Amino acid sequence: NGFWYSHHLLGLVYVLLLLHGIFLFLVQKWTQKTTWMYISVPLLLYLAERSLRTCRSQIRSVKILKASELPGNVFSLVMSKPQGFKYKSGQYIFIQCPAISKFEWHPFSITSAPGDNYLSVHIRVVGDWTEELRRVFAEGKNSTSAIGRLRFDEEGSIHQRGLPRLQVDGPYGAPAQDYQNYDVLLLVGLGIGATPFISILKDLLNNAKAATDSNTDISISDDSISSFASSSTPHSVSRRPMRVKNAHFYWVTREQGSFEWFKGVMDEVAELDHKGLIDMHNYLTSVYEEGDARSTLLTMVQALTHAKYGVDILSGTRVKTHFARPDWKEVFAKIARKHPYSTIGVFYCGRPVLAKELKKLAHEMSHKTSTRFEFHKEQF
Repeated sequence: NGFWYSHHLLGLVYVLLLLHGIFLFLVQKWTQKTTWMYISVPLLLYLAERSLRTCRSQIRSVKILKASELPGNVFSLVMSKPQGFKYKSGQYIFIQCPAISKFEWHPFSITSAPGDNYLSVHIRVVGDWTEELRRVFAEGKNSTSAIGRLRFDEEGSIHQRGLPRLQVDGPYGAPAQDYQNYDVLLLVGLGIGATPFISILKDLLNNAKAATDSNTDISISDDSISSFASSSTPHSVSRRPMRVKNAHFYWVTREQGSFEWFKGVMDEVAELDHKGLIDMHNYLTSVYEEGDARSTLLTMVQALTHAKYGVDILSGTRVKTHFARPDWKEVFAKIARKHPYSTIGVFYCGRPVLAKELKKLAHEMSHKTSTRFEFHKEQF
């Protein structure tokens, strides 16, 4: 916080610079004292941005519907969706809690889908602000905290009295929001970097379900054709067809408990994805790679359990967990063989170390194969 507050001394620097430009003894004409010209433009832009954020946050007040404490030092917030609030999957919002600080705004990826009637974010506790935010919800009066897993449609209704007030600003654009411009998606998330892709997975399932429902609803009798035409809404007629045909989601994490974050989400994807639209892969890097003698017993037990019960022993979901890090070169080659002459959108969210490798592979495979890979990154 000391670093953050010290940066706001820049306002004092601007004032001193303005005074320095005004009291020039060697220049007499005010038209030649041009310091104010160079200061006023960025200062006006800064004040306009701050004023806009203040106005939008006051109008878009939210109510806390649920706060869930999850393993791996993560908690989720489910909030009411402000009226008229529209966003795309992959975008993020800024959140402020006046009970903690009236000046600090922190960005978080939206994990709910645009079609949901609520907003949700997943927050990893890595600093004093997030630690304090978790504390005020877990220890406050009429606490909303609950140990559980967030499913797509889960929300609640609780008493707002005594709860800290939250303000949101946004949404703001992110690379992942352009996922609809591609035939196939390759989504790569490291740890908490999976959050922007949860909303995309939900949106893909919703679009696929809507397309299926619209096709099945066409079976009507001749007597009801006229009534059907009169009752059709413009929204159903103007629905944009979904370009994305397949999505490959790779989630890499070091902690087994991290799978609890979206356990309900992964189960729901496996349950609702009847057409095989989404291909999910979990990787646990704290275990030796498959084929290593040190992980042979665990691999055997995992394979037997998954074959018999259809549940992975590590994640507790239907999605099988792989060990060690993925062979990214093989991943790209496999997708290129499966989707020839297609445009693949590669979206990455995580630390900068892996971004360089994925960008290099996307460039190489685009030249070696008939498949075109376009890389986009979002770092934290």
